[in-house]
Amino acid sequence: MTILTRPRPYQSYVYGYPHKTAYRPLADRPSLRGLWESEPVDALSLYAHIPFCEYRCGFCNLFTRIGAPDDLTGRYLDALDRQAVAVRDALGDRPVRFAAAAFGGGTPTYLTADELTRLCDIAEQRMGADLRAVPLSVETSPTTATSDRLAVLADRGATRVSIGVQSFVDREAKAAVRPQRRAEVEAALARIRDARIPVLNIDLIYGIDGQTESTWRTSLDAALAWQPEELYLYPLYVRPLTGLGKLGAHTEADWDEQRLRLYRAGRDHLLEHGYEQTSMRMFRRVDAPDVGPDDYACQTDGMIGLGCGARSYTAGLHYSFDYAVAPREVRGIIDTYTRTTDFTRAEVGRRIDEDESRRRHLLQSLLQAEGMDLAEYRTRFATAPPEHFATELDEFTALGWLSIEPDRLRLTPEGLAYSDAIGPRLFSPAVQASMAAYEPK
Repeated sequence: MTILTRPRPYQSYVYGYPHKTAYRPLADRPSLRGLWESEPVDALSLYAHIPFCEYRCGFCNLFTRIGAPDDLTGRYLDALDRQAVAVRDALGDRPVRFAAAAFGGGTPTYLTADELTRLCDIAEQRMGADLRAVPLSVETSPTTATSDRLAVLADRGATRVSIGVQSFVDREAKAAVRPQRRAEVEAALARIRDARIPVLNIDLIYGIDGQTESTWRTSLDAALAWQPEELYLYPLYVRPLTGLGKLGAHTEADWDEQRLRLYRAGRDHLLEHGYEQTSMRMFRRVDAPDVGPDDYACQTDGMIGLGCGARSYTAGLHYSFDYAVAPREVRGIIDTYTRTTDFTRAEVGRRIDEDESRRRHLLQSLLQAEGMDLAEYRTRFATAPPEHFATELDEFTALGWLSIEPDRLRLTPEGLAYSDAIGPRLFSPAVQASMAAYEPK
C-alpha cells in the first residue's frame, strides 16, 4: 500500500492558468484580427489594468510602479485609448457584447476623478461596454478611496469595490511593510459605504509576522463591523524581488502551521457570522445582492485586457505584454507601452492546446467550493476527467481532499484548505518547465 505524503499547503495561488511566468515572446507576433476572427464575442470579459500605486507593500509581486511623474498617468491613458481602438477594430464588424468588466492594478483609484471618468469613457466609447448594464468591479486602497473618485465610479455603474486592508492591526500592517493606520482604513470604508456601491469586498491577509489568533480575530471583527458583502482571506506569500522577499526570515514548517491555523480560525469565524465559502479565499455574505454575470464562464469565454499588465484570452492563445516585478523593469515596460503606437499584434503569450484547455477548465472549476459539473466537462471534451487526470484525482481522493459525486467533483473542506497545493499539481509538465525556467526581473 502506498503512503502518500501530504504536500506543503502553500505552494502557489492559481488566479490564472497558465501563469504569466510561463508566457514567452511570440516569434510570429500574430495579428489580433486573426486571433479573434473565429472567437465568440457575445459574452466577453473586459479588464483594464492601471499599474500605479502610492506605495508598494512588502508582499506585493504585482506589476505596478510607485508614483507617476511627468503626467505619466495621462500618457498611459493615451496609450490605453490607442490600444482600445486597435482591439475593437480587430474584433471586426460583429456585434460585441461584454458580460463583465473590471478595473485592476496596481490601484485604479490612483487615477484622479477626471482620469477615472476618461477610463470609463474608453471602456464605453472605444470598446462598446455598457458599464451600467454589466457587473463592474474596481480595486481601491485606503488612501485613494476618496469621495470624488468613488462618486465617479458609482455614477458610471460600479457594482463592486474591493479594498485591500490586509490587517486592522497597525503593527501587523507595519510588519507587512504596508504604511497605513487603522483610522485611515475606517475612514475609507465609511466613504465607500456612503457611495452606495452595492458590493464591498475587504481583503485580509493571514500569516503576517507576529500575528496570532487573537489579533487575527481583531481584524476579522473589525471587517465584519462594516458588514461587507464579500471578504477575501489571503495567505501571506513571500516571493522573490518583493520587500519581504529581500528580508527573508520565514521558517517554512512553522509558517505553514501558522497559516493553516489562522485560515481555519478565519473560515470558521466567517461561517458562524453569516457568510458562505465560495473558494479557499472568498467568503460571501449569505444575504448579499447578486450582481455577478449570469452568462459568463471563466473556463470558456474570452477576455479582453487593456493596459500593459493585462492578459487577454482566446481559445488558442493567452497573451499580454512583458511581465516584471522589480521597479526598474516595471518602469521600463510602462514607458515602452506609453510610446507604442501599433497595438495590432500579440507580443507575449502562451499557446493553449487541448490538454491545457482541459487543465484550465478543471482548475477554474475544481478550486471553487461548488466544484466541477461533470456533464459540462463531458459536453466540452467528450470524455470524463479521469480519462486524463486519473493519477491526480486518485491522489486528491486518497488525501481526503476530493469528493467524487454522481454529477460533480467537489473539494472537501480540507481540500479547499489545500487549494494552493492542488492547483500546482494540475499544471502541465510544459507549463511547470516554463515557469521554472523563468528568470525573475
